[in-house]
Amino acid sequence: MIDPLLTTSTKLPDFAPMEQGFFARTKRVFTKDRLALIGAALIVLMLILAAFGQWIAPYPSEGLGVTNVGQRNLPPSGANWFGTDQLGRDVLSRIIMGARPALTVALTVVALAALIGIPLGAIAGYRGGWLDNLLMRITEIFQAFPPLLLAMVIVAVLGPSLMNAGIALAISWWPWYARLIRAEARSLRERPYVEAARSSGVPVWRIIPRHILRNAMTPVLIQATVDIGTVVLAAGSLAFIGLGAQPPEPDWGLMVSEGRGSIFTYWWVSTFPGLAIFITVLGFNLLGDSLRDLLDPRQVKR
Repeated sequence: MIDPLLTTSTKLPDFAPMEQGFFARTKRVFTKDRLALIGAALIVLMLILAAFGQWIAPYPSEGLGVTNVGQRNLPPSGANWFGTDQLGRDVLSRIIMGARPALTVALTVVALAALIGIPLGAIAGYRGGWLDNLLMRITEIFQAFPPLLLAMVIVAVLGPSLMNAGIALAISWWPWYARLIRAEARSLRERPYVEAARSSGVPVWRIIPRHILRNAMTPVLIQATVDIGTVVLAAGSLAFIGLGAQPPEPDWGLMVSEGRGSIFTYWWVSTFPGLAIFITVLGFNLLGDSLRDLLDPRQVKR
């Protein structure tokens, strides 16, 4: 029945439906935040290069290290967009072919660090007491050294290689995840639903993954996204000083190192690999900032 108080001349106000949920926040971030869109585009570009580099690179064999001495130190041109290095290898091809090992090492390091740090931090934060003190003292021993310095020491013991650099970075990175998840676990363990599960006799091995980790992964995911770019920079730094990837591997840090002696003469040899590192780090930092807006509903709408 039509309300008699409403007449044809009465016009109801128009109310736009309120956007809620993850997909609404995704739409808002990527339509109103250009930096988020730029970060996502940069990451997609790097993923495409990593996945299809051997088909995209103009000279894939040179990208993998095959020399062409007759084309040494050529400046950027139509045939070689980024020029050639001191061994005649196409710089663009080596940058493209270097995307896969760079991202692979970064993802592996972050995954290993999270697999070590998250369980230890969750157990320490949930149980507390002497176990918390013991695990945190071990964590502080690792944190007493800067991550890159500790990685350099470990690589010096294991021997310089890309794999050993990844292992060293993972060992030096896990304490940060342990501290982060411990703080979240200490906050969540007093929540009513956790106390209800505990009082109901639910074992610890079920409470931690179901009630603690499930609700504590948002800051970890954001931190991991930012760390991928940071690890790319750290792995490049190890290669730059000779403790990471070894010639003729297409590593960006190694390429910067190989061209540093002639930076003022053949500037393109070091400049373009350095830009590749910069773009990757920038993309993951922007993506991490966007994930914070997407996954944390408490963020203020920008």
